[in-house]
Amino acid sequence: MASKDFHIVAETGIHARPATLLVQTASKFTSEINLEYKGKSVNLKSIMGVMSLGVGQGSDVTITAEGTDAEEALAAIDNTMVKEGLAE
Repeated sequence: MASKDFHIVAETGIHARPATLLVQTASKFTSEINLEYKGKSVNLKSIMGVMSLGVGQGSDVTITAEGTDAEEALAAIDNTMVKEGLAE
């Protein structure tokens, strides 16, 4: 299993548009990918799950991936987070 921590810097946090981009990125991979925030974990391939967490600016989240392409999935998600100005 691979995991990476992110500090959310976007003013609006993970709202609808960035959540959609993250879900689309995660859905390209076969690994099970989860977003953890405040003790809750949701499937990163589920827009409703991601939105239900209400991740705001200044939050710390962890993304975990487990499966054959876990490392590639995390790299792609990391790229999306940074490119979209969501996290550092």
